Amino acid sequence: MVDLDWKAKMVSSDLPSKSPRLSNKLHHLSIPSSFRAAQMQSDISAASESACSTYEYYLRLPELRKLWSSTEFPAWKNESILKPALQALEISFRFVSKVLSDPRPYANRREWTRRLESLITRQIELIALLIEDDEEDSETRGAAPIVDLSTSGCALARNGSSAEVWRVSGENTVVSRTSESSLLPRLAAWQKSESMAQKILYSIECEMRNCPYSLGLGEPNLAGKPNLDYDVVCKPSELHSLKKSPYDSHIDNHENQAVYTTHQVLESWVFACQELLKRVNHRIESKEFEKAASDCYLIERVWKLLAEIEDLHLLMDPEDFLRLKNQLRIKTVEDTESFCFRSKGLVEVTKLCKELKHKVPNVLGVEVDPLGGPRIQEAAMRLYSEKTGSDKIHLLQAMQAIESALKRFFYAYKQVLVILMGSLEAKGNRVVVSPDACDSLSQIFLEPTYFPSLDAAKTFLGDSLNHETVADRRTQRRQ
Repeated sequence: MVDLDWKAKMVSSDLPSKSPRLSNKLHHLSIPSSFRAAQMQSDISAASESACSTYEYYLRLPELRKLWSSTEFPAWKNESILKPALQALEISFRFVSKVLSDPRPYANRREWTRRLESLITRQIELIALLIEDDEEDSETRGAAPIVDLSTSGCALARNGSSAEVWRVSGENTVVSRTSESSLLPRLAAWQKSESMAQKILYSIECEMRNCPYSLGLGEPNLAGKPNLDYDVVCKPSELHSLKKSPYDSHIDNHENQAVYTTHQVLESWVFACQELLKRVNHRIESKEFEKAASDCYLIERVWKLLAEIEDLHLLMDPEDFLRLKNQLRIKTVEDTESFCFRSKGLVEVTKLCKELKHKVPNVLGVEVDPLGGPRIQEAAMRLYSEKTGSDKIHLLQAMQAIESALKRFFYAYKQVLVILMGSLEAKGNRVVVSPDACDSLSQIFLEPTYFPSLDAAKTFLGDSLNHETVADRRTQRRQ
């Protein structure tokens, strides 16, 4: 709960001594209308059950969900976060293969290649950060399933695509292993994708430099670090068995695979984000604020990644995409049935991110005033002014960063809809729209801040500092 009905005249007098004029100046500051409107926030809801079920069937989400949630290593607490992230990366490798195999002469193959390379690099960055945080936590350190190649007798099976790269470091001989099931080594051996695959391998090498182990996808591994047991964790063979949608047999449209694969990557990261949010809540309850702040910034990055994934739709051929839309019988009857609302996972992640506002009193160490007083706001102002808890400041800032990234995602998503299907579809097929009404997508990025008390604290603190500056200048002039 957050306090919404605070009044400027109710600001406490026990603020830091360096701001003595604050209580005398607040009556000059009007309360922003967004604060008063905070009570009007509406909850996001998923589309109809039939629409959601059709969406899940099309993407084969029940089967994917089994792969994401399977627990192979009970001691590895972060398996539920890293596994879907690695699987999203592996699906992206498959996406590269599909794009480069597209026979259509009018396909924008050049820009597709650039976008996918950028998307894969962003995913590798995120995975590296997740692994770094995993190893910094004493509870999870050393639990990941790795293959220590320096002590494996320097021998690897020669079947499949496994390769040996010998390296001498002092007296130690190290061998770098390549996954047998991943598509990346195959892309590196294919003339069409060789250059792109090599850049990806070097990206893995660079991004994983601060990690205790590497991914084992054929990257140089110049440091001779152990490799993650990638094939056991990611299960590429099982993952690629889901490469075809249920409608492939009777839909002859090359954009079908593009849409299908794009949303499989998106849903994999949505699942990872859900698990991250669970960890954030646990860490806040355990007063591990610095770790929770780090997780929140990771969630912010995930939202930005989701927006980049959705932008891939802009490269699809307009006529082919619209034909596919009709072939799949995707029709927005109401604005609540926008394609993104058919993803129950995305809707749930959005709700969980918004509910982080209820954690603010816990972070600040105060209880919500049942009378609607500015208790939370005052505590936030003291925290910002006195800087006695930098970990709490980092966490509160990270929470607001999530809000910003979330709203940007839905704003960008609406623009993607407009470009793909036209503005009428983006408005939920409402021909006449009143000035006071807006569709569900617009409500998300136009609604007031999720953290009104933090917003108010910064507004009042900034105003008090401004008055202090003016007063100091007047004093200097008199002298």
